[in-house]
Amino acid sequence: MTEQTMNQAIEKLAENYNQLEQSLVNQLRLQVPNHQLTVGTYRERVWKSLFEMIIPKKYCIEQSVFIIDSYGNISREVDLAVYDEMYTPYIFNYGEIKFIPIEAVAVVVQCKSGVNDTATTENVIEWVNTVKALKTSMDSVTRNITDLVDNYDRSLHSKILTQTSTRPITILCATEMGRSMRTKLLNEFDILLFVEDIGTGKDGKKKARLVKQIPGEEKNFIQWNDELNHSMHSDREKEEAEYMMGRKKDALNSIESLKRRNLTQLRVTNHQEEEKTILSLTFQLNQLLMFLNNPMLFPHRAYARMFTKNLGGKIQED
Repeated sequence: MTEQTMNQAIEKLAENYNQLEQSLVNQLRLQVPNHQLTVGTYRERVWKSLFEMIIPKKYCIEQSVFIIDSYGNISREVDLAVYDEMYTPYIFNYGEIKFIPIEAVAVVVQCKSGVNDTATTENVIEWVNTVKALKTSMDSVTRNITDLVDNYDRSLHSKILTQTSTRPITILCATEMGRSMRTKLLNEFDILLFVEDIGTGKDGKKKARLVKQIPGEEKNFIQWNDELNHSMHSDREKEEAEYMMGRKKDALNSIESLKRRNLTQLRVTNHQEEEKTILSLTFQLNQLLMFLNNPMLFPHRAYARMFTKNLGGKIQED
């Protein structure tokens, strides 16, 4: 294959993503009067199709689920949840309703038709806070190469652990989003995805495009890793504060290249500096998923105790 042929093939690939983006926008902007519930479900499926296209097949994507933790907390309904069923195979069911343990969840997505007023914005913030309030547990036991390891053993916390308390990547998707509302939401979500009008075409029809905003795009990879794998929101505040101080000291001695890497470097733009949203999202979101990689080991005892306590049973002590 000649260099010219290779360049043409890459251009065709990029153009294909342009067409996918336009198709997605057209589907999201489809107007069906007097069928708000139907349209809402339909748009969730459209967003779901986007994530199915760019996220590795090892992840499952469920629509309309709840997320639960071993402390008995439950999130509000999550429009789309991306989770790893291979490492955490426990999905609690109540009829058609699914409850997914927080340890398994890599991404949560809220889908809205429009975020243009204060009431909707506050509702969205309340929603994401119910997810942020969930706490993972390290009460798990597994086998490594040489022996069994109890991750709840406090003596292990003096070592550098690759995961201590994970949190999911938070994404807000909307068919439209007011500029002032975006400003309020930038500190609440990791990624904002929305459709934005860009004028009128030669045929007189309105033109729109898919826009992506990542507030932490310029954070380096060490910072992202700490946010996703060491979110530190359990009941061991003093111990975890000391642990994080140690991590910050170690970060000073980290490989220099990691301090220079960030998500901005994974943006795809053309010669006019116009971003190719779906291509950029593919590289950026999957980079964040690679930081999480595999979910935390499932804390069987923590969930068993949570159910037992809720049912009034006797907790089996150590």
